[in-house]
Amino acid sequence: MEPETPTRPGDDAPPPVKIALRNVFKVFGDQPDDAIRMVREGRTKDEIHAETGCTVGVNDASFDIHAGEIFVIMGLSGSGKSTLLRLINRLIEPSAGAILVEGQDITRMSKRELIELRRRDMSMVFQSFALLPNRTVLDNAAFGLEVAGVAEAERHAKAMAALRGVGLDAYAQSRPDQLSGGMKQRVGLARALASEPTVLLMDEAFSALDPLIRTEMQDELLRLQSEQSRTIIFVSHDLDEAMRIGDRIAIMQHGVVVQVGTPDEIVTKPANDYVRSFFRNVDVSQVFRAGDIARETQVTLIERRGMAIPAALERMRRHDRDFAIVVGRDKKYHGMVSAESLSRAARSGEADPYHRAFLADVQPIDAADTLSDVMGRVAQSPHPVPVVDAERRYVGSISKSALLMSLDRSGN
Repeated sequence: MEPETPTRPGDDAPPPVKIALRNVFKVFGDQPDDAIRMVREGRTKDEIHAETGCTVGVNDASFDIHAGEIFVIMGLSGSGKSTLLRLINRLIEPSAGAILVEGQDITRMSKRELIELRRRDMSMVFQSFALLPNRTVLDNAAFGLEVAGVAEAERHAKAMAALRGVGLDAYAQSRPDQLSGGMKQRVGLARALASEPTVLLMDEAFSALDPLIRTEMQDELLRLQSEQSRTIIFVSHDLDEAMRIGDRIAIMQHGVVVQVGTPDEIVTKPANDYVRSFFRNVDVSQVFRAGDIARETQVTLIERRGMAIPAALERMRRHDRDFAIVVGRDKKYHGMVSAESLSRAARSGEADPYHRAFLADVQPIDAADTLSDVMGRVAQSPHPVPVVDAERRYVGSISKSALLMSLDRSGN
């Protein structure tokens, strides 16, 4: 097999679309149609307000949100991010456009259908804890189910399971005033999770917390996502938070979604100066993961019956490579070999020559590790360092030159 065209890990087909926005507008005021017409004519937000008294909150938003991803919406105050979030479950009515949830346009739903959708598929977590002080933690977590008419035994069982998920089952009979701020927000999160939603909407959910507790809640969210994947739409004004938890990020400016992409894509290819200003001083070693910069430029050798070292050495020679990666048919990483180690193994006459040739000092890097975690290893390694995913599948290697190029990306 020839060396593969360089690709990014994760270039496989994306997961299915959970939510799709198509040309969505939200205009606050009495003349929304006139305001939308003026937007399409190229008039500015200020001009539209001066002439009609209307404010364009969301301007022609179109993008997809994939099932199971954490999708972060961020922007400066007044950019429209919270408005956009509330359009997705129609807490705010859109002025125009379509919002599709698994292909069904919720803008055409009746009030009854919309309520059923929210009960079945969507929960929301706000910045405010909004806990009822006269109720126990368990009853607060079960409150949404109570409003939905779920019987007491069932709602308590689901609420207890949600509290257990966020580590608060021991506090089920406590009152909110007995909890810390972080614990209160965990109760709010448990309340949202108790209805077992497939979509979780979070509006500045952690911004009222102290920095340390905020980081703990981010970790908690990531842990819960790893255990039971949901589609999470998370509004934040905090760049570090967005980069830390977001699979993809949408940047908003004056009601317009100016760019949607992974943290890597937005840092390296900002759409305009506004986006560039967010990331100007970002430490890319904390943003990029090993999997983001690993490339399949090394020769890969598939370990199988009948494998022959002379053929492997010839392939390495033709592709001008001193090292090669040995993988199984399932692409699981087996080890790294060199031309020298293969030659020694061939002379030994071993029945299992590749294993004899594996370089003992090579340990693969986890694709999820940040560059700051792996820089030292790559810098000191005499060869490109292999990178594997959580299933130990080979995703590529990192060379010193690739590392340096990635660290230089902040100079946009």
